[in-house]
Amino acid sequence: MTTPLTTAAATEAAEPAGGAPVTTPAATTPRRRKRLPHTPLNPRPSIPLTLVTGLALLYTLLPLAWLVINSTKDQKGLLDSFGLWFADDVHLWDNITRTLTYDDGVFVRWLLNTLLYVAAGAGGATVLAVLGGYALAKFNFPGRKAVFAVVLGAVAVPGTALAVPTFLMFSKMGLTNTPWAVIIPSLISPFGLYLMWVFAAEAIPAELLEAARVDGSGELRTFFTIALPLLMPGTVTVLLFSMVATWNNYFLPLIMIKDPDWYPLTLGLSAWNAQAQTAGGEAVFDLIITGSLLTIVPIVVIFLLLQRFWQSGLAAGSVKE
Repeated sequence: MTTPLTTAAATEAAEPAGGAPVTTPAATTPRRRKRLPHTPLNPRPSIPLTLVTGLALLYTLLPLAWLVINSTKDQKGLLDSFGLWFADDVHLWDNITRTLTYDDGVFVRWLLNTLLYVAAGAGGATVLAVLGGYALAKFNFPGRKAVFAVVLGAVAVPGTALAVPTFLMFSKMGLTNTPWAVIIPSLISPFGLYLMWVFAAEAIPAELLEAARVDGSGELRTFFTIALPLLMPGTVTVLLFSMVATWNNYFLPLIMIKDPDWYPLTLGLSAWNAQAQTAGGEAVFDLIITGSLLTIVPIVVIFLLLQRFWQSGLAAGSVKE
């Protein structure tokens, strides 16, 4: 119970030195946060776009999930169980062991062949694309426009249309049924050359090259110390495209190579699949599925390893002018 004295003291304490009364603010309700306007950095949510993206994700991951699940089944489990669920027994390790040792370990031989084709073909195609793209973007020479037209025309021509003429040419040179029949055509990448051409024209400022030349740097030193680090994102992109194209190449080895010892993985797995349709042939569908899973593992690992070079080089060409 408050007395008049305590009430007066409280009022006196609430008054400032000047004697003006202080009004206590009334309880205010919290204001609703104002929504930020939709901009390219803060886009409006789109339900149709989300649905389409989800369907694309499902379309991409569903075959991979099917491959992983069925790699754990033996030959009987593939036929008796549901395709998108595991069988009672898991045979993944047994399938991997049988795949690597079947037919005297021919799968390992096919894997080494594929690595050879990728290292020599895709690696060489990347080197040639980087050198050619840089030269076409930063040097003026007679016939430059003609080269540009030829490159654009080569990009528009599908590789399968050139397979038969390439086979006839290599057959006259005696290079068919040899690794060179796969490596040499893989060295030519019109799309990679065009991509590096366009990328080098934007990523390397002409002023930077002129400053290096004024300081006495030679063309090779300028390329390796200044231009090549700036070209790293484009180089990794061309390398990934070339590696995937060479790794998955099927039609060119099919018409060029007849010796199973020089088969790549794509042709070898196809031969295993055709083996089941041959009279008296052994059906090895469990090994085919497991081999397909082992085939995509190196590509996934390479993508993960090269991703940091890809991302770290995205800002390498930013120059304040």
